Amino acid sequence: MAAIASFGFLGGAVTGSFLSVVAHRVPRGESIVGPRSRCASCGVQIAAYDNIPILSWLLLRGRCRHCGERISVRYPLIEVATGLLFAATALVLRDEPAQLVLGLVFVATLAAITLTDLELRVIPNKVLIVSAGAGVVLAAALDPSSLPERAIGAAAAGGLLFAVALAYPRGMGMGDVKLAAVMGLYLGRSVAPALLIAFAAGSLFGLALIARHGAAARKQAVPFGPFLALGGVIGLLAGDQIVDWYLGTF
Repeated sequence: MAAIASFGFLGGAVTGSFLSVVAHRVPRGESIVGPRSRCASCGVQIAAYDNIPILSWLLLRGRCRHCGERISVRYPLIEVATGLLFAATALVLRDEPAQLVLGLVFVATLAAITLTDLELRVIPNKVLIVSAGAGVVLAAALDPSSLPERAIGAAAAGGLLFAVALAYPRGMGMGDVKLAAVMGLYLGRSVAPALLIAFAAGSLFGLALIARHGAAARKQAVPFGPFLALGGVIGLLAGDQIVDWYLGTF
């Protein structure tokens, strides 16, 4: 168990470092292959030994080796968060190799879109297209019998949020609709509790804003992607159990 969690965390930390690059470059139309990362302040290329996830930031005390300017704490936080998500996914799905592979790709997708939606209020089509393509290929190769359920989940989730977007265009973007469809592809029937959790979390956050800022909070735009990502993670790790509990109870 400890070994699985450790390997998952390390893999997630490395993936989180890469996702930081993806989240910064893809929405700006830049290549994720090159050039290598540079300091935002002095422009000096960051050496490989200064780009080790989490560790390099700690050793450098959060400052550039060359100019001494602060390096945002968001980078190690992203690496830690992705590492924890990978570790949790590895522990929960360790006995289901096909679901584990799909789950790790799914978690990486959710992490990337959370970063872009929080920073730029956008969910890049390129990220969703690559994720959807990978999901279809992996499911067809590793778990072909699940494809019909995944197709239904994608259509149902995407259709539901499309209806919401038509009814309330100021509160729901097409990026959210496409993300919901990708979630259905990866989660199948578990997308149902994932969406319920996303809407519940978004509603609670909205109520908290209203309680704090009053009527002015209604004019504040809040990205919905992170709430969908939260629901997606819970759907991945506990969605089947939630669905079974609901069907067994009601």
